Amino acid sequence: MASKAASSCRLVFCLLISAAVLRPGLGWYTVNSAYGDTIVMPCRLSVPQNLMFGKWKYEKPDGSPVFIAFRSSTKKSVQYDDVPEYKDRLNLSENYTLSISNAKISDEKRFVCMLVTEDNVFEAPTVVKVFKQPSKPEIVSKAPFLETEQLKKLGECISKDSYPDGNITWYRNGKVLQPLEGAVVIIFKKQMDPVTQLYTMTSSLEYKTTKADIQMPFTCSVTYYGPSGQKTVYSEQAVFDIYYPTEQVTIQVLPSKNAIKEGDNITLKCLGNGNPPPEEFLFYLPGQPEGIRSSNTYTLADVRRNATGDYKCSLIDKKSMIASTAITVHYLDLSLNPSGEVTKQIGDALPVSCTISASRNATVVWMKDNIRLRSSPSFSSLHYQDAGNYVCETALQEVEGLKKRESLTLIVEGKPQIKMTKKTDPSGLSKTIICHVEGFPKPAIQWTITGSGSVINQTEESPYVNGRYYSKIIISPEENVTLTCTAENQLERTVNSLNVSAISIPEHDEADEISDENKEKVNDQAKLIVGIVVGLLLAALVAGVVYWLYMKKSKTASKHVNKDLGNLEENKKLEENNHKTEA
Repeated sequence: MASKAASSCRLVFCLLISAAVLRPGLGWYTVNSAYGDTIVMPCRLSVPQNLMFGKWKYEKPDGSPVFIAFRSSTKKSVQYDDVPEYKDRLNLSENYTLSISNAKISDEKRFVCMLVTEDNVFEAPTVVKVFKQPSKPEIVSKAPFLETEQLKKLGECISKDSYPDGNITWYRNGKVLQPLEGAVVIIFKKQMDPVTQLYTMTSSLEYKTTKADIQMPFTCSVTYYGPSGQKTVYSEQAVFDIYYPTEQVTIQVLPSKNAIKEGDNITLKCLGNGNPPPEEFLFYLPGQPEGIRSSNTYTLADVRRNATGDYKCSLIDKKSMIASTAITVHYLDLSLNPSGEVTKQIGDALPVSCTISASRNATVVWMKDNIRLRSSPSFSSLHYQDAGNYVCETALQEVEGLKKRESLTLIVEGKPQIKMTKKTDPSGLSKTIICHVEGFPKPAIQWTITGSGSVINQTEESPYVNGRYYSKIIISPEENVTLTCTAENQLERTVNSLNVSAISIPEHDEADEISDENKEKVNDQAKLIVGIVVGLLLAALVAGVVYWLYMKKSKTASKHVNKDLGNLEENKKLEENNHKTEA
C-alpha cells in the first residue's frame, strides 16, 4: 500500500511539473485550419512502453492548464472533460491524435499532448491558427454621379466575416489608387463581431473626377491570409456617370439642309456636349435679334423662300456659346405662255415661252404627246402636224420632289382645201378619181355627179393624219361626166369639180398628191443628193488647188534648170574664142 501511495504521489508530482520532458529539444508546432473545418493535431511523441495514459490540455492566456481529453493505455477507453466549448467536438484516436470539429476563432490556443509513465511526463505543444476567408468585396453606397473638378464620395468597399482582418485596396482602370491630397481620400476601418470574432472591413473613397474618367471602371479588393498564405479577392467593376459642363454648342437641321424646299417643315436641333446635356436653348431666326426660348428642338412649318438665312442657337445662361448654320429654302417657278388650250389657224405664227425662276440651275424638258422634244417649240407658220399636247417640265435634281410642269394644248384649225386627181387603169377598163382634202376639224367628203345630182356612196377613204386624208372612187364611164367633191367642216364648205372623159377616150392623167410622209422622204433624198454634190465640189476644189501648187513648183524648177544650161553654153563659147586667139 505504501508503494502504491508513493507511486501515486510521484505521478501527481510529475503531472504538476511541466519541465519534466523527456525530449527537451522538441519545438513548437503550428496547425493551420480553415474556419468551420476539423482541426487535426498529431501528438508528435513516440509512445513509451510503460505508458500509463495520454492526455490533452490547452493553456489559458494566464498560463493555467485546462484538460480536455484522457485516454488510458490499458483499458483503451477515452474520457472527455466537461469543457462546454468543446462538447461533442473532440475526438482522441489510439495514437493520441486530437481532432476538433467545426473550427472556431476561439480555438486559436496552445494545445499540449501529454504522455504519462510512472516515472515521467512527456509533452508536445501545438499552436492552432484559424483562418476565415472574407466575403467577396462589394462597392456600396455608390454615388449616382460624379462631377468634374469636385471632390466627392464615390462609394464604400466592404468585405465581411474575415479572420484575421484583411486590407482593402482601390483601383481605377486596374491601377492602384494612392491617397493624394485634394484628389484621392481613402478612409479604412475594421470592426470585429464580439460573438463570432470575425472582422468586417470598410474602405470609403472620395475622388476628384475629370472627363478622362468617363467609362473608366473602378474596383476594390481585399487581401487576407488563409491556411495556404496570402490571397486577394476582387469586387465587380463599377462605372460612374460623369457630369461635366457644356463646352460647345452645335446646331442641326432636319431634314438635310441641302434638300429643303418651299412647303417643307424645318426642325432645328441644338445640342450641347455637356453631361447631362442642356434641356433648353435660345433659337435665333434670321432678322430677329431676340432669341426664342425652347427645348432642344424648334420647328418652322411650311417655310417659304424668304426663310433663307442664318439660324443660330445658344445656351440660356451663356449666350456667348453659340452655333449657327445657313439654310437655303429652294424654290422653283415655271411660267408657260401661252398655256391651257389654244386654237390657231393654219399658217399663223405662235411664239411660245417657258420661263424658269429657281434657287439654282434647273433642268428643262419639253414633251409633245409624251415624246421628248430635242428643243423648245417655236412656230413661225403653223401646220396641222404642229397640233398636240405640249408639256414644259422643270426640276432641281439635287432637291427631291421639287419639280413643276405646265401644258399647252395646241389646236390648229383650217378651212377645207381640195385637190382632185384622176388616173386610168393600165387595163383601160376603169378610172380612179381621188379627192385630196386638207383641213381641221376633219372635213366630211361627199361625191356627186354634176347635172344629175346623184350621190356616190361607194368610196374608199384613207386615215386622217395631220389634217389630211383622201377619198377615192373607181368608175368606168361610158360617156363624159363631171364629178364634184364637196368637203365641209365647222369653218367652211368647199366644192371642186373634175371632168372625166368616157373610158373609150384617152386623156392625160394627173399625178397623185404626195403625202407628208412621202414629202419627208423626198426632202431627205434631196438633202442627201445636195450633200453629195457639195462634197464632190469641195473635193474637186481641193484637187485643183493641189494641182495648181504642183504646177507652180514645176515651172520654178524649170527656170532654174534653163538658167544653169545657159551659163554652161556661155562658158563653152568663151573657151572656143580663147583657143582661136592663141592660134
